[in-house]
Amino acid sequence: MSSDGIKFQDLPYREMEKLRQFRRDLIKGIPLVLISLPPFANYLVFILMYFFPRQLLIPHFWTPKQQVEFRQLYHSLRARRHWPVLRGVQRVSGQVKDSQLRSRLRGLCAQVQNGGNPKVSEILAVQSLFSGSPLGLSNLTVDQMRDISPLLFLTPHLPGFLIGRRLTNHALEVLHLDRALSRLGPHQLSDSEVRQACYLRGLNSDRLGVNQCRVWLHQWLQMSSSLKDSDVSLLLHCLVFLSANYPDNISHP
Repeated sequence: MSSDGIKFQDLPYREMEKLRQFRRDLIKGIPLVLISLPPFANYLVFILMYFFPRQLLIPHFWTPKQQVEFRQLYHSLRARRHWPVLRGVQRVSGQVKDSQLRSRLRGLCAQVQNGGNPKVSEILAVQSLFSGSPLGLSNLTVDQMRDISPLLFLTPHLPGFLIGRRLTNHALEVLHLDRALSRLGPHQLSDSEVRQACYLRGLNSDRLGVNQCRVWLHQWLQMSSSLKDSDVSLLLHCLVFLSANYPDNISHP
């Protein structure tokens, strides 16, 4: 990529997804490598890997049963942040000067909180609020960013400026993946690829039929195809708006 001047966003979808996963696996594997450096420490490493596979092993080495079990655990941690994110949106809705936009934003939050699934058109109707004040990523408080971070499996226990930078980078990564997937065509994905794509975007795909996942993924791509790079805050909030109440994906306050 470096020698040919190829950027991440120029890669085909499957290559982009492989690179995204490789980077995460590499970071996760570093602590295990460091632990194994001292003499005879490799014996300790095998014991640690056996008792702590979720924390130390990359998903490639999980058994099929472990993959489902760990994905459910990670999703449950992610779902706990749905309602704090919504409450954060509601708190700042009073800062919206345009009465029509304010009403639409509050209605969107109320719809999700009451168990509804908003239409893409209803989300895009408030798009402008997420590219600037008050809900653009640079306008969010540190607490709001801490609530959003677990939606992308990012730790919230970092200084505010680092959290904002990581959220921006990871949201742009998802947006580039969406654009590459739209170019490929979601119908080209296998069932497992569809489930993985939905899971990354906030859906508890293991609890859904593959046809339900394909319908939802089409809806997500319909939303993201209307977004610019400056709209990444809306993409992050759609991890709640579009997935919180999708069948078998309901989280509770």
